[in-house]
This record gives sequence, structure tokens and C-alpha cells, in this order.
Amino acid sequence: MRKIKEVLRLKYEAGLSNRAIARSCGICHKTVKEYLTRAKACGLSWPLKDDMEDEDLEGLLFPDHPPSGGKVQMPDMAWIHRELKRKGVTRYLLWREFCEGSDNPCSYSRFCQAYKEWSKRADPVMRQDHKAGEKMFVDYAGLKMEIVDPHTGETRGVPVFVAVLGASSYIYAQATEKEDLEGFIGAHIKAFEYFGGVPEVVVPDNLKAGVKSPSYYEPEINPTYQEMARHYQVAVIPARVRRPRDKAKVEVGVQVVERWIMAALRNRTFFSVGQLNAAMGQLLKELNQRPLKGVGLSRRQLFESIERPALRPLPPKPYSLALWKVAKVGFDYHIQVEGHYYSVPYHLIGKKVKVRISGDQIEVYHKGKRVAIHLRSKVKGAHTTWEEHMPEGHRLYRKSPRDLIKEARRLGPCVGKLAEAIMEARDHPIQGYRAIMGIMKLARAYPKDRVEAACARALAIKGYSYRSVKSILEKGLDQLPLSPPGSSTTIDHPNIRGASYYCSTKEDERCL
Repeated sequence: MRKIKEVLRLKYEAGLSNRAIARSCGICHKTVKEYLTRAKACGLSWPLKDDMEDEDLEGLLFPDHPPSGGKVQMPDMAWIHRELKRKGVTRYLLWREFCEGSDNPCSYSRFCQAYKEWSKRADPVMRQDHKAGEKMFVDYAGLKMEIVDPHTGETRGVPVFVAVLGASSYIYAQATEKEDLEGFIGAHIKAFEYFGGVPEVVVPDNLKAGVKSPSYYEPEINPTYQEMARHYQVAVIPARVRRPRDKAKVEVGVQVVERWIMAALRNRTFFSVGQLNAAMGQLLKELNQRPLKGVGLSRRQLFESIERPALRPLPPKPYSLALWKVAKVGFDYHIQVEGHYYSVPYHLIGKKVKVRISGDQIEVYHKGKRVAIHLRSKVKGAHTTWEEHMPEGHRLYRKSPRDLIKEARRLGPCVGKLAEAIMEARDHPIQGYRAIMGIMKLARAYPKDRVEAACARALAIKGYSYRSVKSILEKGLDQLPLSPPGSSTTIDHPNIRGASYYCSTKEDERCL
């Protein structure tokens, strides 16, 4: 409500200047001047009549719609609030529409003031100013649900993921196996499918599964989370650290889920996450259909009327989970992923690359460009090498095998022979570099004579690998005498009958 009476009183009773009146009333001095100009134009004098109400005074000074008698009509503020959530809808547009269907509508200023007062008295969940289809807030509940192992009877806690749409407060909740990246991304995919569309922005908390490096100004999003956001064409804007009001919607949503779903299932026993989610789904449906206080409509009704039409459609295919890691290209132009070695173009030696690990593929990226793709292998210690990743004619590494063997021979002749055997056992000599370098590095931890003896024993048993030499040294087998090839050990004991026992004739004895 405009402070017209107070302005007139301070001007004509107190005799204050316009700027002093503006400071006292908390308004602009230009507004004070406008009030006084309009009052003078209307011929108002001070003091005003005792029966003049604020609405009458305002209608006299601001005759947007001259009163036609009767009580001033006010719109349904709950309806106004719902309509304001639609994109492009403004208060002035709603007021104009209200005036067209009303005989004695209120003025625009009275309309705005009434809505402001109503919003303060409304339920807190409806005081959030979010546009339809704009934001989805996500978080994990502070409490956990319990799952019982049907075989062992052990009980373990599982986290509960909660997503809330900003405009309608429509809620989605589900339990996940773990609060890890796979469960976090999978819950997002299920939430989008549950809503039947995609919002513009996702607002998560700063949990490690989603935010790699929290920051007040520029938080670093997890690469997998960022890739999922690009797939669904949404923006990820994490809540600021220690700013719960940034995600007040989901804070309230988590509280509602804990009270009306998790607490309601506290006395039931579940043997799997799927069984738990089935029970949660039924209670979630009832929760979204329950009318909201101060609004008169349910979350489901608000969602269907204002939120669903504003959501963007889902992509043709759901996002396929992929993990990302950073690897450094070794001097043999291979990178290690899950214990297996994959080749990359040789010119990337010493560079850091990003590796995308999906269901059956390994993709390698450098500066945003994919430089290699391999089938995913579970064979640890083996190599997957492409010919095109090698330097042409092995020009850069033509002398490297000879140089490496020469360096190995400095530790001992058996070390050099084992290096040659390792290279011959590989599809490409360069694939044996790591093993040879590892064997030579053992000379830092063990005396050279022990490394030489261990390599001699490895050659005897054809253990052409770094692990064989390391195992021999760790178990001290290199310090035991090495039997020459073809030699046998004879044991003399009275209980051993010997070969002569089995010879029945002189001719048989000659065979011995």
C-alpha cells in the first residue's frame, strides 16, 4: 500500500522537505513529489476527511480504473502464484487479465501489495520463486534405509536419492546400492524418466560423486556427470558451499521423504533394493497426490498443469554410464587402464590424456579429440597395440632394443640373455620394455650378483617376466644352488628298493 497519507501529513503538518519525507517513509524523493503533485491536481486539502479510506485515496490519485461503486475486487492469489511460474507471465499481464473480467478491480499497486502480503503468509514450500521447467534440485537423504541379506541375515544401510522440481515441488525418490558415481548418475536417469522430461538446470549438492572440486565461484564438475549433462542438454550448477538456501527445495523435499516415506517403511523388512524401491514408489505416488497447505492443489496437479508442459523432451536413448580417468603415456606409447596396456599414437609420449571407460570400449582423448579406441580387455599385464600407433619403420626406436639389451648386460650376462628372451616372447619387442626396465630397477634394491643369479634361474625355468625374477629374489631362491640341465638327485636310504628290484632277468639288468 502506498504511504500517501503519511506523505501528506509530513508535508502539511510537519513541514518537512521532500527528501526528508522520502527518508522517513523509505521511498524515493521523486515518488514524494509525484504524490504531492497528484494531490494538488485533485484539489485535496489537509487534513483529509475522516471517512476517506486508503483505497479511496489511492483511487483518487491514481485513477487507473475509476471505481464504479461497490467493494473493490481482488484476484485469487493462489491462482496468481501458479500462473507466475509460467515462462513469460508477469504480474502486470495477470492484473490486466483480471481487470477485463472484473466490474470493480483493484489498482495495479494494490494488486502487487496484496500479492506480496499473501506470499509472506503462504506455506514456505510455495514461496520459492522458480519458473516452470527451469530447475531440478537433487540430494541424498540424511537417513538410510536398511536391506537384509537373505543368505547371511546381515543388515546394511542404503542411501536414498531425492529430486525435486522447482515450480511444482514434484518429488522423485529412490534407493541406490551405494552413494557412488554409478548410483548417482543412474538415479538422475531414473528421475528424468519419472518426470517424463528434462529441466534446464540441475542443482546438486557438493557431493564427490557429482562435484570433483567444490568452489564458491567455479566448481569443477565430475567428467562423467558433465557428460551426462551434455547428453540431456542440461546445465549443472552446484549449490554454493554452506549455502543450504541455494537448494531449499530439495532440503524440504528430503524432509518430506524422510517423514512420509522412509519413516512409514521403518518396520518393514526388505531383502533387495528393487523390493524397497517398489514400496517407496507406492508411497511416493500418494505423497505427490496429497494437497499442499495454503495452495489447495497437490504436487501432481501443479506438475501436470504448469511443469510438465515446460519440460524439454527426453533424448531418444538414455545416457550410457562411462567412467573417466587421466593417464600419462609411457615411453612405449602405451597407457595402463585397469591393469591392461593400450597403445596411443607415439607422438603423445609423455603427454597426459583422458580415458573414457564404457561397457566394452576404451576411448582415449587428447585436447578434446579422440586419438584411439580399443575393445576393453580384462587380461591384466597384456598389451593391445595398433600398428598405426607405432612410428613408421620403428625409426625412433630402431636402436632402442639393442641399447636396452646392452644396458642389461652391464648387470650380468644372464640379465642380458633374459632381456633378449623377453623381447622375443612378445609380439613386438617394445612390449617387453617395461619388464626389462623393471628387472634392471631391481638392482637398486638387491645386489647385482643376486639379480644375475635370479635371472639365471628365470632362464632355466623359462620364466621370461619381471614377476618371475622379483619372486625369485623375494623368496631367496637365487641363493640356492642351480642344478645343471639333465642332472638328477639320488637318495640313498634302506627303505628305497632301487631300480634293481624291478629287474627279473640279467637282460633287464643290462637295460639299467
